[in-house]
Amino acid sequence: MKSISKSWVVRLRSSLQNNQEYKYIPMARCFLSRFFLALLLVLGFWTHAPAQERLKLATTTSTENSGLLKQLHPIFEKKNGVSVHTISVGTGKALRLGQNGDVDVVLVHAKKAEDMFMERAYGVHRRAVMYNDFVIVGPASDPAGVFRTFNVSEALHQIRDSKSLWFSRGDDSGTHKKEMELWRDAGVGVFGSWYRALGQGMGRTLMAADEKSGYTLTDRGTYIALVAKGKISLNIQGPRGERLHNPYSVIAVNPKRHPHVKFGLAVKYIDFLVSAEGQGIIRDFRLMGKQLFYPNAKYSR
Repeated sequence: MKSISKSWVVRLRSSLQNNQEYKYIPMARCFLSRFFLALLLVLGFWTHAPAQERLKLATTTSTENSGLLKQLHPIFEKKNGVSVHTISVGTGKALRLGQNGDVDVVLVHAKKAEDMFMERAYGVHRRAVMYNDFVIVGPASDPAGVFRTFNVSEALHQIRDSKSLWFSRGDDSGTHKKEMELWRDAGVGVFGSWYRALGQGMGRTLMAADEKSGYTLTDRGTYIALVAKGKISLNIQGPRGERLHNPYSVIAVNPKRHPHVKFGLAVKYIDFLVSAEGQGIIRDFRLMGKQLFYPNAKYSR
């Protein structure tokens, strides 16, 4: 320390133009000592400061892309003094993350896959949260002529018969699972070059369909979010009804399977989503004046 202080004083002397001689005083040494002492105190505080608890959530791309979680999570985090780490993937992968104990809670939308997850005791404390619907979207020119077709199977047959481009997520997500179910129900099991499986999330699939004037199946929430952002100009086509119903559930990972998960915090998160406050946020979340999700916590599944 002494040599460093002296060299600093020498440089200071040489920079002065009047060439006056200055006697070395211990002020520099005192200043540096105090500086390093303060630095050590700060580092010690950081080392011993308690880390904020973190909840790990695996959820579908629709809840993330729509912007809904940005409305919900800050309120939950502030109330509980925690942070939520969100992993946005397809429902299939979200459930696998839960199955492996890599997350504490999942928010998903694929009833059959959820049922299996529960039956195998990977999840507990399952609650219905909200719903919207799936829609078939396509270009305004509607080359397959499905705009006035209200039967889903008929619309899919028209798309196949006209060899109009169809873009599939192809990622084992809840939307992809629903799409394949609809194709099976329509009796279509063989696809040609008109069918494009991307292995991508909903946003990228919608943008690909928009760019190539193709059709795809999407949840209404993500569709509205991308239209609001000016990223796509696809139109909702005709099919609708109960077969396109899209319910979402939240499930805590079973602590008996994975003792390390933050089960208590996961239950707090679930209770928040199904509370009057959480359901109100979901109900009031809108884009372009349109409601994206409908709360239904009172309807257990």
